[in-house]
This record gives sequence, structure tokens and C-alpha cells, in this order.
Amino acid sequence: MGIKDLEDLKKLSMLRSQIDGISVEEILIAKFPTVGSEDRVSDALSKMRQSGFQEIPIVDAGAYTGMVSYGSILKKKNLTMDMKVKNLIRNLPTVTEDTDITKIAEYMVANNCRQLAVLNGKKVIGLVSRRGLIDIAARMKALKEIKIWEIMTSPVEFLRDNAMLQDAIDIMRRLDIRTIPIMDNADKLVGIVGMKEIIDNFWKDESKMLGDISKNNKAQITVESVCTTNVATIEWDDNIDDAAAMMIEHGFSTLPVMDGDETVGILTEYDIIELISSCREREALFVQISGLDDEDKIFTDAMYADIEEEIKKISKIYKPESLVIHVSRYNEDGDRKKYSLTGKMFIDGMTVNAKVVDWDLVKANNDLIKKITALVMDLKDSRVTFRKRKK
Repeated sequence: MGIKDLEDLKKLSMLRSQIDGISVEEILIAKFPTVGSEDRVSDALSKMRQSGFQEIPIVDAGAYTGMVSYGSILKKKNLTMDMKVKNLIRNLPTVTEDTDITKIAEYMVANNCRQLAVLNGKKVIGLVSRRGLIDIAARMKALKEIKIWEIMTSPVEFLRDNAMLQDAIDIMRRLDIRTIPIMDNADKLVGIVGMKEIIDNFWKDESKMLGDISKNNKAQITVESVCTTNVATIEWDDNIDDAAAMMIEHGFSTLPVMDGDETVGILTEYDIIELISSCREREALFVQISGLDDEDKIFTDAMYADIEEEIKKISKIYKPESLVIHVSRYNEDGDRKKYSLTGKMFIDGMTVNAKVVDWDLVKANNDLIKKITALVMDLKDSRVTFRKRKK
């Protein structure tokens, strides 16, 4: 079954039933770290490094308060190590042991998070993670016919091996991502640098300011010197379940996608979680805008209105299956915030990707969806896709 088969409601229903037939209990992580709201940021970072979790629960007097995450810490340029965790509480959705797996995937896509708390009342009884959902995908026979190229992200956002570590940090903040491939001048894959390498090498307990990393001489070393070179890759025409199994086996969240010696895309855990999320039962096209801060949610009606207008144009050519837009914000000029939007549309057995950066959120969204429309028009004219490549 390929991506296009998800248009078949019967096949989609069968896949959804298989996924949601797996219980939360099967992927529940029973041992997990916690912090209190009065603990320091350095305490949270230390537990994240030790556990490998990027979100950990905040628990006060035995009751769940929220989550603290790498993402929240990364966005705060002038955050001090002594700052209290309560200043970084992230109100992520919580789940129970009865929550459907596809619903959990939808929560993870909407909030761009890696772990969610499982509650019994106000008590945290465990965590569910992206890795647990990837393990489900690795076991799902129905995914064997979905190819990597159908859901991968392309073109690839990468850095040259002689780029500075600060460049990697800036891109992570701007695009709200956690890993970046490193390429040499011949466009050969050298390795991957991620948040783990940055945290392990620079954000030490003795540091006074997390923001100091950008001014620290250590941040001016090359990414090649800190990136991990133990990188697994996958071919563009391999199957999704193979990729999921490889992620589980090696503990990787990102797989560069190759066409021979050429890097043609990136497949992440997030891409597979998006696929699982798209199996949710819906009456219409699945459109998801994730990453909006509370103060930005007043713009959602205008954003969805612009999307609806462009979808009408696209629908005259192809039937779109889903559209996911992720919003990230970063400080470009003092207190002014710039928006970076990435969009991915599943359409006619293909994936269309686009990015836009602007100071105005509504304008950025409008430009993004128009860019996607233009790419769809190009597809109509050219029909040049990976599917037509000869093996």
C-alpha cells in the first residue's frame, strides 16, 4: 500500500485499525526522570542528557504540572542556568492508557514534541515517545509498500563541514529542528550534528548563561569536529518499515536518503509520525498548523482562510491528501520575532515541500501556500518524480 492508497477509505480504515489496535501500555515508558517547578534549568538539562529525553515532566507534590523541553530552552537566547524550570513550563497535551495511537501521533505533530506524559488522574504513570511510535511502524506490515521518497523531506537543509557550530545553532533555532546533515564541498555526507552534541559539548552545569554559547570561542569551532560520523543512510526507494526498523536498531532519529552516492532527502521520526497521524479518521482534508504560540493563535482563522482558497486551486488539478504546516519563531532583531514556516503536502502519491521566512505570520503563511500551489502546477507540467526513475 502506497501513500496514494490512503485515499481509499477502506484501506485507510484497515491501517488505522491496525495502528490503534496497539495499546498505549505496549509502548509505555515506566522509568523516566522528573523535575520540580522550583528546580533549575541546569537540573533539567542534566537529566535530559542522562536520559536522552527531550521533554521531561514537571511534577510538584506528586501532581503533573507540565513539561520542560529542549525546544523551549533552545529558543531562549539569554536563559540562565540558575533560572527556575517554572519559567519554561510547556503545556503539552497529556494522554491516558486509553488514547488511540493515531491521536498521540496527531498531538506530537501539532506540538512538535518527542515525549508526552501519560496520566492517571493528576499522576504521571509513564511517557510515550516518538521512538515508541516508530517501533509500531517498524512492525506494521501495511506500511511495506510505502516508499521513502513518498514522505521524505527534500531538498535537504544542510551545512558544510567547515561551517561553525554557531551556524548549526542558528538554523536549529530558526527552523525548530534538532538535527542537521553535514556535507563536504563535493556534496558527500560527512555526518550529522544534533542537539545531543551541542548539549554534551557546551551546555555544562558550570555555565552561567546558556546564551553565552553564541559568544563562546567553543561555538566557533567547525561542525565537523563535533558531528557524529556514525550515520546510517537509506535508499530513496526503500520501504518505510525498513527505515523505522533501522531507526530502532541504531537509535537514530534522522536518516539521510540516498540515490546512490547522492543525498536526495532526509527522513526523520517526525515524517513517520506525520504518516501515522494522517491515518486519523476525518471527514475532510487533513490540515494541521503546528508550532503556534498562544499569542499567535489569533491569526489561525486568517491562515486557514488563505489555505482554503489555495486548496480550491490545487483540487482542480490533484486531490490533496494532507497538508502540515509548522511554524517556528526566532529573534532576528532585538525583541522582534521572525517566523519560519515549513509546509508539506501529500498529493497524488507525492510529497511537496516548501519554506518561507517573514516578519508577518499571516503573510508568511499566504506566501507558503501559494508557493506550494506553484510547485503543484510545476508537477502538472513536468511530472518529473522519483517514481519515474529507473531502478
